[in-house]
Amino acid sequence: MRKVVVRGLFCISFFLVFVFMLLAFDKREIKKIGHKENTNVHQEENIPTTTSLSLVMVGDALIHEAVYAYAYNDGNYDFKPILEEMKPIISKFDLAYYNQETILGGKDMGLSTYPRFNSPYEVGDAFIDAGFNVVSLANNHTLDRGEQAILNSCNYWKDKDVYYAGSYCSQEDRDRVKIYEKNGIKYALLSYTTVDNGLSRPGGKTYYLNLFDKEIVKQDVEKYRDKVDLLMVAMHWGQEYTHEPVYEEKDIAEYLASLGVDIVIGTHPHVVQPIEYIDNTLVIYSLGNFVSAQRGIHKLTGLMVSVNIEKDLIDNKTTIKDVEAELLYTYTDYSKGYRSNYKVYPYTKLNNNLLNNYEEYYNNYMNIVIGDNNFIKRGDYSGDSK
Repeated sequence: MRKVVVRGLFCISFFLVFVFMLLAFDKREIKKIGHKENTNVHQEENIPTTTSLSLVMVGDALIHEAVYAYAYNDGNYDFKPILEEMKPIISKFDLAYYNQETILGGKDMGLSTYPRFNSPYEVGDAFIDAGFNVVSLANNHTLDRGEQAILNSCNYWKDKDVYYAGSYCSQEDRDRVKIYEKNGIKYALLSYTTVDNGLSRPGGKTYYLNLFDKEIVKQDVEKYRDKVDLLMVAMHWGQEYTHEPVYEEKDIAEYLASLGVDIVIGTHPHVVQPIEYIDNTLVIYSLGNFVSAQRGIHKLTGLMVSVNIEKDLIDNKTTIKDVEAELLYTYTDYSKGYRSNYKVYPYTKLNNNLLNNYEEYYNNYMNIVIGDNNFIKRGDYSGDSK
C-alpha cells in the first residue's frame, strides 16, 4: 500500500513538474511571439516618403466704380457675393494666390476708379474669406493714390494671416526674408512690376513698390533659393490686351528660370496668355482679370491655374505636378440697362443665359492657354468633386 502511495505521489509530482515546464515554455513563447509581432508591425508601418501642397492662382482684382457701387449697401461694402461661386473651389487649396491690382487705401481716403484707383479694405476681407492667402501688391496702380494709400494698404495686410509681397511700409519689411511653411514644405513669394504708369515712388522710398531690376531680383532670389522648397515670383509685365507674350515677358521669364525660380506668375495684360515650361520653371504669362468691370468677353475671361507641389522627404527634391487650367468669367447683369450683380464663375458652370455661346469662347481661350502643351489638363469645376 505504501509503495502505491509513493508511486502516486511520484506521478503527481512528475505531472506538476511537466505542467510547470509547459507553462514556462508557453510564457517564453508568448513573450517571444509578442516581440516578433511588434517588430513586424514596426516593419510594416507606412512611413511617408513624400508630402504635398496644393496651389491655385488667379489674376487681377481690378475694382472699378461699377464693382464697388454694386457692393455698397447702407454705408458698408460687401464683396463676398461676387466670390460666392469661387469660395468652395478656392478654399480647398492649401495656397491661393491673386493680384490686388487696385490699392486698398480704405474708404476714409475716398474711393476712386480708373485711372487712379483706391479700393476699400472690404475687398481684401472678401478675398481672405474666400480662401486666398497669397497676394501680390506690385503693379502699375500701386502708386495711384500716393504715400498714404500705400501705408494704409501695408498696415491692412500685415495684420492678416496672408503672405503679401511687392509693396512695403519700410525698408526693413522689404528686406526681411519671409518664409512660410505648410505640410512640411517651405515657400516664399517675390513680386515685381515693370510698369508704374510714370508715377514716382514718394520720397524716393523704393520699398513702396518693387520695380523690376535684374540685379536686385537676383539678390532677392539668392536670399531665398536655398531656404525654400517652392519659390514663386509674381511678375506684372507685358502689353495690355494681347494674348501673345511680348519680348519683355519672354526675356524676363528666361532670366528667372536661369535663377532657379519654380513658378512665374504673370499679370497686367488683362487677358489670358499661354502657359509653358522653361527648363524646370513653370511660366504662366498672364492670368488675365479675375474681377473687373472692363468691357469685352476677352477682358472678362480670366484664368485659374492649379498645381500640386510634391516634396520627396528622402532627397528633399520638389516637383511641380498636375498642372490644371480653367477659365473664369466675370458675369454682370445688363437687363436693367446698367451693369450689376457681379459674380465670378468657372466656365464649366456657365450656361447660355449667363454667357451666350460660352462653349465657343471656352474653346478659343483655352486653346490660347494650352496650345500644344500636353502637360496641362483642362480643369472641370462643374460639380463638387474638386
